[in-house]
Amino acid sequence: MQGRVEPVNESDQKAIGLVELSSVAAGYLAADHMLKAADLRLLLNRTICSGKYMVLVAGDVANVRAGVDAAAEIAATYLIDSCVIPSVDPALFPALSGSVILRDHEALGLIESFSVAALIEAADTAVKTADVQLLEIRLAMALGGKAFARVCGTLSAVQAAVDAGAAVVERKGLLVNKVVIPAPSRELYGDTL
Repeated sequence: MQGRVEPVNESDQKAIGLVELSSVAAGYLAADHMLKAADLRLLLNRTICSGKYMVLVAGDVANVRAGVDAAAEIAATYLIDSCVIPSVDPALFPALSGSVILRDHEALGLIESFSVAALIEAADTAVKTADVQLLEIRLAMALGGKAFARVCGTLSAVQAAVDAGAAVVERKGLLVNKVVIPAPSRELYGDTL
């Protein structure tokens, strides 16, 4: 629970919620309030770079909203960002846990965010927009508190997915960069090949 994404079963995939805080102590307090406020499954609960803290939960939409609202209320000024994603795309879970094997590599796309919560929303939007494979979601570790997602597929699908996902982050004013690479070198995929 502390450092890796917990395994998820189908019933947990109805909705996810995430809170991102600027204080570790406030993060523990917020996690406790989330879990006491609603029937939730704790998927991830850990520190992230730049002294931040994140809590990722799953459950039905009403419970996830109640948990995120409870965390936001108790965290007050320590809350950096939060999200609730109803009907979360199942592709997010293997991408979060690093268990994806590449199936196509005509094009590679990346979305980079200053916020973990905004990036998770962007990744969900990207895979729901176009037929792409979500390769990875990297959340703030060794990134100075930033986050990024990698997708691959046909050039047109990757472009559509990256544009849609980046728009989500951009609306929050937290977009660092977005890029689409046609015919990328195989080495860029690392151990996902």
